[in-house]
Amino acid sequence: MHPMNETEFYTKLLALPNGVNNVYYLGKRYLLRKETLLEGKLLKVYAEELGGNDIVSGNYYPTMKGGMLKPCEMSDKKVIDFILNSTL
Repeated sequence: MHPMNETEFYTKLLALPNGVNNVYYLGKRYLLRKETLLEGKLLKVYAEELGGNDIVSGNYYPTMKGGMLKPCEMSDKKVIDFILNSTL
C-alpha cells in the first residue's frame, strides 16, 4: 500500500465506530461490523451488502511493519477502496 493511502486508510478505519453500522458504498447499503481488539493492535472489519451478495472482510494490524492489511479471501484493493469510499 502506498504510504499516503496507508495513512488515509488507517485514519478512516479508526474513525469508523466500533460495533455495527450502516454504510453506503457505490450507491449500495452495507451492514458493517468493526471491532478493535488487542488494545488497538487489531482492527477487524466485515461488511455485507444488504439486498445483495457482496462481502468485504479484512483484518488490519497497525503496529506490524508500519501497518499490515490481511483481507479475507479478496484483494487488498477491494478492502482499501471500500474503507476509503464508504460513508456512514
